[in-house]
Parts: sequence; structure tokens; C-alpha cells
Amino acid sequence: MTHIFPVRVYYEDTDMAGIVYHANYLRYIERARSDWVRAAGIDQNAMRESGLVFVVSRLEADYLRPARFDDRLEVVTTLEKLSRVRMVFRQKVLRGEEILFDSRVTATCMDRSGRVRRLPEGLGAPAAGGGGASEDG
Repeated sequence: MTHIFPVRVYYEDTDMAGIVYHANYLRYIERARSDWVRAAGIDQNAMRESGLVFVVSRLEADYLRPARFDDRLEVVTTLEKLSRVRMVFRQKVLRGEEILFDSRVTATCMDRSGRVRRLPEGLGAPAAGGGGASEDG
């Protein structure tokens, strides 16, 4: 499943030069991943109540071109790998066809004590439908 999340760059997202501050790309991709999880049918509130959460355990990011105030962007999220305990996402921020930011994010399922746990049942079904690779944890 490829998920597209629209983003508009607001003044508050930029530095004095009107360029998106680097940390805000992480906010954009976080929102897009949360939306992806929701679209996959996972209730993160129910997960949290049962003592499980997703945490980012690894992040690789390439800042390729600057986004600017009032740009219309899209965050494209795809699931690259799925194991019993983690998901690896490829996330790109685009302005039209131009890739501005390219990242690979590993999200791991953990319990309240910080121990790695299995992903909720059925998580990979909507997302891995033919495109996601599976591996053991």
C-alpha cells in the first residue's frame, strides 16, 4: 500500500529565510506514518491501552532540496519490510515530481518497560498486499 499525505508549508514551519526547518520534515513524515497506520486499521489508542506502542528505532534521512513557505507537498509512504516486531518504511517528501526529502524509518513495537514485542495481529495484511517484504524479527 502506498499512502499519500498532503502537507502545506506554513510560515511557522520555516526559518528566517522562508525555508522549511530541517526538523519539520520529521514532523511531516511522523504524521504520514500515523495516517498510514490508521489506514491499515490499527487503533494506536487501543494498542497503548494494552501496553504496546510503536517507537522509531532507526532513521536515515537525506535532505535533497529545500521546501519553502506556502509550498504544497506530499509525503509518500510505503512499507519496505515487515517482521514480527518491526516495520521499515520508505518515506519521501515531494513537491510535484521533485523529491525534497528521502528517508527510511524503522518502527519497532515495544511494551511499557521498553521490551520489544510482536506487532499486532493483521498489521501487515493491508500494507504488505504484494508489495511489502516479510522477514523474521
